[in-house]
Amino acid sequence: MTFLPENYRIPQQSNYTKFEQGETLIRILAQPILGYELWVDNKPRRYQMEEKIPMSDLNKADKRLDGSFQTPRHFWAMIIWNYNQECLQIMEITQKTIMNKVKDLSRSKNWGDPKDYDLSITKTGEKLQTEYSVMPNPKAEVSKEIEKAFKESKINVEALYTGDDPFKSSEVEVEIDTTSDSVIPF
Repeated sequence: MTFLPENYRIPQQSNYTKFEQGETLIRILAQPILGYELWVDNKPRRYQMEEKIPMSDLNKADKRLDGSFQTPRHFWAMIIWNYNQECLQIMEITQKTIMNKVKDLSRSKNWGDPKDYDLSITKTGEKLQTEYSVMPNPKAEVSKEIEKAFKESKINVEALYTGDDPFKSSEVEVEIDTTSDSVIPF
């Protein structure tokens, strides 16, 4: 008996998009959530756009490698289809070059809503020399397989705001009664 099975391979798929060197081809499938991200105790804390970040979180934020204080970073997070990985993922963007290009495309009369076409996001360079380019592909319908996978998924991107796992659906839906501290299951 060997330590690992002979045919074992480390899984390459992830629930989150990671831009590798070269091209990543994606299709945005849902509206993004927007906010700010701050790393505290080696974990991301995400805040909605209108939400005030508690001073206690700012004071506890992880320091950068150079020892300087970290500031909150603006982010977008959305459900996408990653053609390279052939799966649904959450893509979180903090890179301004990607945000600006997608924003410009979305406001363009020729391109419009980025859910209507695929995007090629190309990463070159490393560390401080990293650059990203974004190229729209011709408008096309989403394939039936991708549409089906998306409709059947139970991904809750908004769970990122609470630190919960967006890929785990809760079994019981709850409604919060704002007049008391009680939680009422449906």
